[in-house]
Amino acid sequence: MSKNTKECNDMILCRVWQVLKKPSVKYSLGTLLIVGFISGIVFWGGFNTAMEMTNNEEFCISCHEMEDNVYQEYKETVHYSNRTGVRATCPDCHVPKEWRHKVIRKIQASNELLHKALGTIDTREKFEAKRLKLAGNVWRAMEATDSRECRNCHNFEFMDFTEQGRRAVQAHDKGISAGKTCIDCHKGIAHELPDMHDVDPGSSIGDI
Repeated sequence: MSKNTKECNDMILCRVWQVLKKPSVKYSLGTLLIVGFISGIVFWGGFNTAMEMTNNEEFCISCHEMEDNVYQEYKETVHYSNRTGVRATCPDCHVPKEWRHKVIRKIQASNELLHKALGTIDTREKFEAKRLKLAGNVWRAMEATDSRECRNCHNFEFMDFTEQGRRAVQAHDKGISAGKTCIDCHKGIAHELPDMHDVDPGSSIGDI
């Protein structure tokens, strides 16, 4: 390496060090804006990519606890297969569409990862023993949000009661009048009901 090249390299390193040690207003603001903008894009893109990767049916049934139990039950229901071919997948029913609520739900799901690691329901016997508690958790969440995810597809305002059977019309009319929410009447619509023999008939979802 020649003397001039070495001196040039030393000068460049010295200037870089001076900028880092005591940046000018031009460098500090410009650098912060550029780095912040790029970092924001990378973080936001990565965050949303991770959100979507964990927000599909394939991911939901990637653990055998879900695939061997509730998924097999769901496959036997109208939400999985019907004359129109319109399907409601796992996240359609269990993950909010609105971004803020979706993030909250994802944070809550960290508890499910903990129990996955602990093997809380890693056998059919363990799952059945916990079925009522698990179902109760979901029912309470749906009740608290007025069955928000159900209403992505089903909404009283857009129902054509002339196309419904007499019993359905009567039930929906009664439900609307009483201020009921979907899950009050439609438990077990996508999964088998737990054993309810030990549940007080007069208890609410919150008591289960």
